[in-house]
Amino acid sequence: MRRPHCSHALLGSLLAPLLSAALPAFVAGQDASVSAENPSSSRALFQIPAVRVDRSPTVDGLLDEELWQQAFLVDAFVQQEPSEGAPASERTEVRVMYDGSTLYIGFTAWDSSPFVATEMRRDGDRILDEDNFQVILDTFMDSRSAYMFVVSPLGAMLDQQVFEEGVGGSRGPTGNPNLNREWDGVWRASARTTANGWTAELAIPMITLRFPNTPVQSWGINFQRTTSRKNETVFWAPIPKAYGLTRVSLAGTLTGLESLDRGRDLRLKPYAIAGGRSDKSGRATDRSTSRDAGLDLKYGITAGLNLDLTLNTDFAQAEVDDEQANLTRFALFFPEKRDFFLENAGQFTVATAQSFGGRMADLFFTRRIGISETGQPTPILAGLRLTGKIGRNNIAVMDIQTDDAFGNPGENFFVARYSRDVLSRSRVGALVVNKHASSGGHYNRTFASDLVYVPHPNLTVTTFLASTWTRGLSGDNLGWNLRAAWLSESWRLAFDHTDLQDNFNAEVGFVPRVGIRRSQIHIEPNPRPGRYGIRVMEPMWIAIYTTDQTGRLVSRHLHYMYAFRFENGAYLNFWHNRYFERLDDPFRVAPDVVISSGDYNFHDWRVSFDSSPSRRVNFGFAWEPQTFYDGDRTDITLNTGVRVTPQLALVGRYTKSDVDLPVGSFQADVGSLQVDYAPSPNMSFRSITQYNSLSEQWSTSARFRYIYRPGSDIYVVYDEVRRTPTGVANQSESRNRQLLIKMTYLFSF
Repeated sequence: MRRPHCSHALLGSLLAPLLSAALPAFVAGQDASVSAENPSSSRALFQIPAVRVDRSPTVDGLLDEELWQQAFLVDAFVQQEPSEGAPASERTEVRVMYDGSTLYIGFTAWDSSPFVATEMRRDGDRILDEDNFQVILDTFMDSRSAYMFVVSPLGAMLDQQVFEEGVGGSRGPTGNPNLNREWDGVWRASARTTANGWTAELAIPMITLRFPNTPVQSWGINFQRTTSRKNETVFWAPIPKAYGLTRVSLAGTLTGLESLDRGRDLRLKPYAIAGGRSDKSGRATDRSTSRDAGLDLKYGITAGLNLDLTLNTDFAQAEVDDEQANLTRFALFFPEKRDFFLENAGQFTVATAQSFGGRMADLFFTRRIGISETGQPTPILAGLRLTGKIGRNNIAVMDIQTDDAFGNPGENFFVARYSRDVLSRSRVGALVVNKHASSGGHYNRTFASDLVYVPHPNLTVTTFLASTWTRGLSGDNLGWNLRAAWLSESWRLAFDHTDLQDNFNAEVGFVPRVGIRRSQIHIEPNPRPGRYGIRVMEPMWIAIYTTDQTGRLVSRHLHYMYAFRFENGAYLNFWHNRYFERLDDPFRVAPDVVISSGDYNFHDWRVSFDSSPSRRVNFGFAWEPQTFYDGDRTDITLNTGVRVTPQLALVGRYTKSDVDLPVGSFQADVGSLQVDYAPSPNMSFRSITQYNSLSEQWSTSARFRYIYRPGSDIYVVYDEVRRTPTGVANQSESRNRQLLIKMTYLFSF
């Protein structure tokens, strides 16, 4: 039988649709998009003079102090959705002032109907789906990185760091590496309900931010208001529909900030932890208690460069991973959730963009540090991180030392990342990663250079070239990626090619597959019919071809999709996938089911619907009948969320996969129930109970958090894992339980 292959003719046939769609869009939209997205134009037209006051307001959510009348007033907002460029349907006022050590923002939202808000928890998932006010600060005026702060009518707070304008993510399970939602800045916010809407006050200390070390400076700034019941989004500095608030190159300017005071720029955060643990194996139970302490230190070497030091690091408060059923040959991606590794994480990133097929190569992945191959935490003795910006130079250095654990020696992890901003929004950089075992002589190193080139506001080209060195491996150790992406209101187009040789071994990265060459085409027009309650349609075609290093086709994935986003926030999606997979080796898809080597063609259909996430009761479902290798498979996904009160919310999820193969049949069930209770924005409780039938495991994790002062917390954490005993039906046996209490206190100088 003749082997399928990927020839130059095939590559040309793939590129033709992309070029034929992109070039007319580029030429026809060049003048309009440049004028609509000219950063210097936005910065010049939308300016706020910084007003300095000699005292601070009381942050209680009420803007009734006379001091607020001195602040500069912003009250001209325009729609992005639903009618781009139209005036906001409800009046919005924002006032801005500062006192040297803190930036103050006051917000007044007039509303002709009651607002939609039920989420109280800090960084809650639903804050962005309900009524909210957002502010973004580009403190270096580099049109790339920013801090984003969000407050809801109930006073719920959300913050995140933005890198590369938030570009780099798309639909899929792996998240966006350029949006750091897990970052927790030290700031205050309060909101109040009024007879005509709601008001809020934000106080953002200068010590929470990084910015240039100059006596007088300007920052990029923009504001967004979301009115959920109307599905309306408005901005102060307009943002085209293709983008969001993270498009900081289109932000306005806060001018004339003078003599900003960061104090001594030193923060100490000690912690103390105590708890008990019970581990059961068969009939034997081992119980133990623990007490420990540690310290995190943060020091501003300059206003733009920050040094972090951690001693005897502990991550007891980190949330558990979501259970997933892995029916593929490759490792699943789980996002980082540990505090020390989250701040400024985007400055270390050199990776392929997230795509429909998942992330192909992340050259530095912090979950390789302090977590064993089985997911167990390993002790981190100490860590150091230096991150920040000096002029147009971006600097990121990290060194971590782990202790011996699970019969393996401790390891040292060193990573250094340098990049320089060039042109208006482009960047060139390099990365070095070194892993070295404390004994035994094992080492692994990664060297990379990368480029981000933005020749047009809608077009971004990214590339990296990398090499790995590993003891015992030589040759065939290169990897590279090239991606060109066009993003406008009407089109989303991308071409991506990745080449990873057989011995490319980034042990401190996430690289699920090597020895391949992978090409992907993404074509997605976004028509807006303006009728039948449809806000935007999303037809999509994706082709992914993967060969080995000889050019032999080993995988092909063709994706066809047609989706509808409705004016009320609901989402309806239909898709069809066609697959070719060549297995050179058998792989185990379930404990007792092995798929033999060979060539396989299969396909799937899917229909899914999600109601508006802003509804008090929301739901979603997906039905996916398909062939699977040489058998059949049906996937069903159900989820529902209920905001019982502003303090209490429930979320249930269930996924079922019925697989019928000639070599065996099995059912994979993954279910979870999440309970969130937040009596105030500073106090929250979350419990997650999950079940995975492939591992026959029940797990429960409960976490109580009390922010008793900004930056200082008390945590109470309970974890339990239960596994069904072999050969015993309808019973569960506890494997391990753990109860921990942790307290932190922030000293700021």
